[in-house]
Amino acid sequence: MAERTLAPPRDHTAGPDRRERPPWWRSELARLAEVTALVGLVVTQPLLDVLGRSPDFFLFHRASRGDVLLLVALIALAPTVPFALLGALAVPAGRLIRAAVHTTFVGLLLAALAVQVGRHVTPLRGVPLLVAAGVAGAAGAAAHRRWRAPRRVLRVAAAGPLVFVGLFLFASPASAVVLPRGEGGAAGIAGAGAHPPVVMIVLDELPLLSLFGPDGRIDAARYPNFAALAAGSTWYRNATGVSGWTPYALPAMLTGRYPEQGAAPHYSQYPDNLFTALGGLYRIKAEESITRLCPPSRCEQATTPEQGLGVLVRESGKLMGRIAAPVDSRVDPEDSYRERTAAEAGLDAAEPVPDDPKFRWDTLDDNQPARFTSFLAGLRPDPRPTLHFLHLLMPHSPWAYLPSGAHYAAPEDLPNDGTGWVDLARARHLAQLGYTDRLIGETLRTLRATGLYDKALVVVTADHGVSFRRDWQGRGMDAIEHAANEVAWVPMFVKEPGQRAGRVDDRNWEHVDLLPTIADETHMRVPWQMDGRSAKAAPRERADKRFYDRPGQPVTITGGVPAPLPPPAADPLVGTRVGNVPVGGSATVANRDAFDAVDPARGGLPALVWGTVPDDVPDGTRLAVAVNGTVGAVAPVVPPDAGGRRFAAFLPDDRLFAAGANRLDLYRVGDDGALRRLTLS
Repeated sequence: MAERTLAPPRDHTAGPDRRERPPWWRSELARLAEVTALVGLVVTQPLLDVLGRSPDFFLFHRASRGDVLLLVALIALAPTVPFALLGALAVPAGRLIRAAVHTTFVGLLLAALAVQVGRHVTPLRGVPLLVAAGVAGAAGAAAHRRWRAPRRVLRVAAAGPLVFVGLFLFASPASAVVLPRGEGGAAGIAGAGAHPPVVMIVLDELPLLSLFGPDGRIDAARYPNFAALAAGSTWYRNATGVSGWTPYALPAMLTGRYPEQGAAPHYSQYPDNLFTALGGLYRIKAEESITRLCPPSRCEQATTPEQGLGVLVRESGKLMGRIAAPVDSRVDPEDSYRERTAAEAGLDAAEPVPDDPKFRWDTLDDNQPARFTSFLAGLRPDPRPTLHFLHLLMPHSPWAYLPSGAHYAAPEDLPNDGTGWVDLARARHLAQLGYTDRLIGETLRTLRATGLYDKALVVVTADHGVSFRRDWQGRGMDAIEHAANEVAWVPMFVKEPGQRAGRVDDRNWEHVDLLPTIADETHMRVPWQMDGRSAKAAPRERADKRFYDRPGQPVTITGGVPAPLPPPAADPLVGTRVGNVPVGGSATVANRDAFDAVDPARGGLPALVWGTVPDDVPDGTRLAVAVNGTVGAVAPVVPPDAGGRRFAAFLPDDRLFAAGANRLDLYRVGDDGALRRLTLS
């Protein structure tokens, strides 16, 4: 019988026969790296990408370099902190619980990433997109738990947030704001002659046609202060802007050069401009809104309430909500700036458009009254020649002011185009233009009261217009091709020192002519080559005009001073009193409670009424809105959209309202003109 050899006992001190598990802390660091990579893809990359293409956001809020760097640090680090803390809390629970918690984190982050990707590559929205994203997240979490490869990829990708921060700081359009490459800027050379004070107001989104009456002159009844300005200045009636987008249009006006490349409207990108040309001799008082063309060495920018890290964090949080939502953004962050091209139409409005920096926030009217008040307070005589500059985002949307200056609330999701909507948009625009006229009047009165009016060179213009033609609303190429007369032609008034009588000059003015004209009027020589031509020189021979939807790609526009548009037809019911009429139907008014306690003394009125009607009400049905028994507006029921079967009526007449409780009535107008009062809820 063969002798059996017994195996010696295993020596556990000699080393294991299988791999030891790494220390728990090393596993937790690896898991934290995986979470960091996913947070970078879900939060850091999309948010810094949009912010990087939106330098105007930082300029508008006067963000300092420190504010921006702190914001970037928060975006890169803060979203990971909750996951790290929750992971740390799970450490005492043991290995299996830690693994389960981490797998849950991975699944949730992958689902959030799937929402963003799915909104771009699929037609799914809302609950179906959330369900699909949840399935994708669960599948991704299972793959992550089963195989090593996904874990290894994520650990390498943990460097992603640092890469995204680097791209923001050094390669994005916003990098010029955070890390400006010097001020530069050539100073103008003072010539012989007087150097009068200069008062310059650049309005925004104001088509010349909006000021016209039926006779092709400024409607003095609606806009008496613009009419008074024209009566004492030279009105360049054939003036056009060079772009429908302010970050291209305004630098072209202040440099005298056509826009040849997309860049942040910042002094580091446009070192030679009006402020540097006059700054060697002139004191500069500049109220810029969405540009920072005046370098700190030339002028001190005004302080506004809405600045600092707090507002940057708040607005960035709103943007992240739109990026991460499973539905399309109800607020277009490019509101009225530029229509998207066909190639861009598939992108959500809250996402970046390649190589095209955008101003993407819907707070364009923030601080505008305060900005104007600050500008007005600075209109005082000074022994040194002074440039008083104001870029005022009026009558630019969002429209919120009546001609009286009273403000009103409006829902964020009202369309500007389509049946019924485009007429409402024009009416609200014209009302805000009436308020802008009041501001012009305040400026003229202040100039006269301080003695500056006769001495000063006064310039009032707008950077571009906007089309309210149905199906071609806005300022992009479609609007230019179909309604250039509304988009390109803008008001242009120049009152020379001592000028008393008004005159009209129909030369072919393009806004690159503005700086050469100011230089001639102030006897300053601009030390760089300009594309524009001074109004003191002979008019340009060509009749066509250049317009840039994109830098370096001029579009030729032909035509002269546009003919006035036909005035909107007034509904005969507006202004009539309504007695007792039968009840027939119902409607929902979203802001009905606003009529219960109206306080005109506080400057607010419920001048916009909006709501829904039942589905059986046909499209185009006319609804009459009455306040305290007087019809103030008649509006159509529009075809259903995401907001339902809606209507919105604008009541610009302050006289309809009284302090305290106001009665709101809504009537359905029959084909025969008969009224049926609707029960409101």
